[in-house]
Amino acid sequence: MPGNPDDKPSVLLVTGGSRGIGAEVVRGAVRRGWAVAFSYVQDREAARRLEGEVRDAGGSAVGLQGDVADPQAVATLFAAAEDALGPVAGLVNNTGVTGRLGTFVDTDLATLRRVLDVNVLGTMLCAQEAVRRWRARDVAGVMVNVSSVASTLGAPGEYVHYAASKAAVEAFTIGLAKELAAGGSRVNAVAPGTAHTDIHAAAGEPGRPARVAARIPMGRAGEPSEIAEAVLWLLSPQASYVTGAVLRVSGGL
Repeated sequence: MPGNPDDKPSVLLVTGGSRGIGAEVVRGAVRRGWAVAFSYVQDREAARRLEGEVRDAGGSAVGLQGDVADPQAVATLFAAAEDALGPVAGLVNNTGVTGRLGTFVDTDLATLRRVLDVNVLGTMLCAQEAVRRWRARDVAGVMVNVSSVASTLGAPGEYVHYAASKAAVEAFTIGLAKELAAGGSRVNAVAPGTAHTDIHAAAGEPGRPARVAARIPMGRAGEPSEIAEAVLWLLSPQASYVTGAVLRVSGGL
């Protein structure tokens, strides 16, 4: 993780961190010595459970409510994280939504707007806020954006709009990484395949991982902890010469 001259834990902000892949990133980051702030939109109970779990294990994590699609909420989120834990040195843009499964032509405008606002604009707003703060302190930071293998597979008949939003995240990752590289900040992405998370229930098919398992060369869906390990590696000093990369964690899909 980025160095800290005061020998205090470096601070990581994880968006959408109360459940699924985000929660596994929070757990793993705390084990690796980060102090972690994480955002959530609605599930306050899950956020409080995760806070308690981390605290009981001797770590430091704080859940903060906020919608990353709202510019003011993003600024408030960073300010609250820094008030609680200290300057944010790392960012994981994990928040993502799909809308309901279905064909593109039947996807309503409200869903299209929400998916693009959260997945694309939310990632950009959080990245912008992080970089502004790093530059104000004249430090290098580290960022990991969570994409999806749908970005290159297209997700026909399921959520083409979501796939397009994640393709945008990957293009953004590559461009921002090049823009920030000379200053020492690193920006990468992880593109998960199908994993056992709540995103499938939210899309209207909780059993989707079992349905699509046969398409996956490894023959199974992934676990959130397996995706989180890739994110944590990209945050770590072991990935010090990696920037602008998109790491597919998909069982070969």
